[in-house]
Amino acid sequence: MALTSPSDSPDPKWIDQPASVRAGEALDPAQLESYLREHLPGVGGPLTIQQFPGGYSNLTYLLRAGGHELVLRRPPFGANIKGGHDMGREYRILAALHPAYHKVPKPLAYCEDVSVIGAPFYVMERVRGVILRNNTPEGLTLEPSLMRRLCFSLIETLADLHRLDYVAAGLGDLGKPQGYVERQVEGWTKRYANAQTDDIAEMEQVGVWLAANRPPDSAPALIHNDFRCDNVLLDPADLTRPVALLDWEMATIGDPLMDVGTTLAYWAEAGAPAVMQDFSLVGRPGFINRQEFIERYASQSGRDLSNILFYYVCGLFKLGVIVQQIYARYKKGLTHDERFRPLIFVVRACGQMAARAIEKNRLYRLSE
Repeated sequence: MALTSPSDSPDPKWIDQPASVRAGEALDPAQLESYLREHLPGVGGPLTIQQFPGGYSNLTYLLRAGGHELVLRRPPFGANIKGGHDMGREYRILAALHPAYHKVPKPLAYCEDVSVIGAPFYVMERVRGVILRNNTPEGLTLEPSLMRRLCFSLIETLADLHRLDYVAAGLGDLGKPQGYVERQVEGWTKRYANAQTDDIAEMEQVGVWLAANRPPDSAPALIHNDFRCDNVLLDPADLTRPVALLDWEMATIGDPLMDVGTTLAYWAEAGAPAVMQDFSLVGRPGFINRQEFIERYASQSGRDLSNILFYYVCGLFKLGVIVQQIYARYKKGLTHDERFRPLIFVVRACGQMAARAIEKNRLYRLSE
């Protein structure tokens, strides 16, 4: 069992670090320690638990025991664990991908016994790296030339993923690519209706437009479905080199341009609504715009992006629905994470940006 050891990073502060566990999201250390001792030979000794503070969906913890570092993933408290938080499925994806695709952490154990920590969970190796968010670590300089190279590297990583032979990796039955776009539009529209708390006319209008403007499916691929900067771990010694992709909970086999649309929804540009800037390195000198993104992806992948407006609008709509679901859970009192209080403004911004893209018939310079 290969576990991580301390990094040789020139500045350990740059490495993504955990914090104290949030109130109401603690794990039972005695139960968990007993489970680890039984299922991961060699992992023993007193257990300490911290939580990675980023992310809005599944919860991620750092476990330290006997000199080893492990990462645990579990569904959020108050979520429907039989719905969109299938830990067994995410574990299976990682287990299949790890031998074939080097940019995933190695999964170590899956537990479906809810008596251990109250929900199914899995444990994987910790990959140490840098996650770039808006709050750049102190002392880290992001030169424009570095940012531009990073953008191209991210696009190449996404195109490489879409070229992966998912059948050979054992993931041929992960999804149903035929009719994928139609099911996505219908599914996200229903999820929005089920989670809706406020009247947002643009979101409803965009849902109607998507249903009326579906393109035919592209050739299928393995898609991550949440590919964005803060789901990518970068090499501390070379910030243009992704070392691991995180959060595979929504991965499936489907139209890869849906993956591109989701990434573009997070790819905020200067002039984007302020609430959207939490999801991107918006305004950083050297960070390319969405038009440059699609031109680069088209050249890397060889795919036809003539219908990219639809996929971008769909990406914004899906992001709005995901955030709406999280906000609805907060409003019902199922979670007390105060980060969720202002998320309704993100939902509004997604609807407004999608409506503006439709009106202007483009996906860049939307603030003009």
